[in-house]
This record gives sequence, C-alpha cells and structure tokens, in this order.
Amino acid sequence: MSLRFRLLTEADVRSVLTMDDLIDAMASALHGFSSGRVAQPIRTVIAVKEDAFLGLMPAFVSAPQHTDARDGAAALGAKLVTVFNSNHARGLDSHLASIVLMDPETGALLALMDGRYITEARTAAVSAVSSRLLARKTAASLAILGSGVQARSHLEALARVHNFRQVTVWSPQKAHRDRFVEWAKTATVAVSDTGPTGVGLVSDTGRTGVRLVSDTTVGAVDHPGEAVVGADVVVLVTSSPTPVLDSGWVKPGAHVICVGACRPNQREMDPALVARGRLFVDSRAAALIESGDIVLGMQEGRFGADHIVAEIGELVAGAEARRTDAEITIFKSLGLAVEDVISADLVYRRAVERGIGQQLQL
Repeated sequence: MSLRFRLLTEADVRSVLTMDDLIDAMASALHGFSSGRVAQPIRTVIAVKEDAFLGLMPAFVSAPQHTDARDGAAALGAKLVTVFNSNHARGLDSHLASIVLMDPETGALLALMDGRYITEARTAAVSAVSSRLLARKTAASLAILGSGVQARSHLEALARVHNFRQVTVWSPQKAHRDRFVEWAKTATVAVSDTGPTGVGLVSDTGRTGVRLVSDTTVGAVDHPGEAVVGADVVVLVTSSPTPVLDSGWVKPGAHVICVGACRPNQREMDPALVARGRLFVDSRAAALIESGDIVLGMQEGRFGADHIVAEIGELVAGAEARRTDAEITIFKSLGLAVEDVISADLVYRRAVERGIGQQLQL
C-alpha cells in the first residue's frame, strides 16, 4: 500500500497561515505544554562550526481528555532547524527549517513543509501571547532592538494585541534600521482604535500586514537606549551574544521580550535586569539549560531556579501574571517543538481544505 503525503512550500504555508490564527494557536500550544499534554525532549543541538548549528525538535501532542476551547486535536511531528549566521553574506536567511508532520494514529507521513516562515511567525505569535498576558493594558510604545526578520514579524504580531502610538527600532547598522522603517510604513494597514478590547479594529482586507492606528509614528534611532527609554514593550531580536539592553534604560511597568541568545553561553539582557524583573519562560526545563540570560545569572549567584515565576502556558490557564503596574515583566523565549508542530498541523489542515500543495508518495 502506497502512502501519499503533501509537500508544502513557503509560499503554500504563507497562503494559509494568518497571524491572528497563529496567536490563538500558540496560546493553545503553550497551554497544552504546561498542562502536560505534550511529550517533547529539550531540543538536541549539534554544533556544525563555531557560528552554526543544527537543532532537532520533535513533539507529540496528545488529544485532550475533555472539551476545552484552548485545546486542539492530537498532533505528531518534528522540525529540523539550522542556524548559520554566515548565511547573510550568501544572501540566505540565517535560520532555515523543515517540518515533518505525521499521523498521530499511524505514524504515517502526512506532510513535509518549509519551516522557515513558521519559525519566523510562530516565534512572534508566542511573544504576542506573552504581551497580551503580561504587558500593561495601556501599553502604547514599542521598542525593537534588531531590524531583521524577527523584528518585522514581532511588529506584525504585537500590533495585533496593542494599540501602539510609537514604534522605535535600533540595530547596529543604520541602513538596516532605515530599511525596517521603510518596510513598516509600506506594510502598515490603518485600523480604528475604538474596539471594545482596546485593540485596533480592521476590515477583512487588512488580514495581513502591520496594523497600526493612523497617527502611529515609526522611527529609527542611533543608540539602543534611545529606543528603550520610556517604552512600554521592549523586544530583543538581535544576534548578539552579549547584552544589548541595560537595566537602567527599562522603565517601571515595562514588558521585556527576549528572543535572541538561545545558547547557554549567550545573553541579550543586562543580568541586573533579569534579576530585577518578574521572569516568565515558555519552558522551565529548557530555560534552565539553554538560556544564557538565566543559566549565567544563576552561575553568578544572582538568583536561583525559583526566580522563574511561571511558564506562559500556566498564565493561559489562569496563573497570576502581572501584579502591579510598576513591576517589570520579562519573557525569555526559546521556542518549543510543540509550537512548530501545532503550527504545521494548522497549515496542513488548511492546505487540505483548500487543495494547496503537491501530493507525492515515497
């Protein structure tokens, strides 16, 4: 008996995956992970050379035992992801990935799909979940340190949960940050800020793109401190192995999202800030092994493992998040296999419904 599977390119994935759906899907994935419905090891990482590595990220999501709007069906799959920082000189993305999706009932191959865009988009969607739960409801200013792919996806995602009036970007190269500002202006879909949730309303014609209210300013600055001072939400999406964010720049009440520095010998944040803030993660187990911002801080005696307040999935389930408007909240994102598998499962189901992709057999 020959088994057929669906091959989905990046263009196919983009055509069926919207940021709005992905934010909801990631909330479900994080909830499933923290409630024990997900079997996944901490990612296996193999060094290829000094600035390159291969990661293997498998996950099995079991079917829920009861009906819950936050829970979906069973899913099984794995992502192979490479990070080659030298790729930029070759005109390639530094992060490349492929995702294999299997039938959780039989183990048969269902789909092979590009995972680069899924990685880009689901990372930002997870950050948006964290900001929806942890940032102040009145958050109106965003600082982004970094100007690459993740900077763009984070602006798209975060603008769906906050009405920003000011967006400021910094990265080391002026040409890159200026390019980001130009992209943001061309990608913006104007929205109304009169929605009942406080988040901008948008017509169906604006299902993609960056949703900003009409008077929002988007600009670039020459120093990271200029971007961060006064910002309600701060996003770190750099490739720096050493801190780019000083604790003294971060105002009381800010929400900090740290996406870079995913190895135990790297850190993006001032260790004093990590110690000062109320710390949340996607996975405790992974954070205590993979995150230099946490591992190095513990080695230096700044705090212990109990400095991690909760996983984001626990907040989705109702655990206490922000306690006061003055405290700084920090989300250290590492990326979980379940996020990729749930995203891939969503893509696959949409592709089948719409007849998208090539059907092949091994």
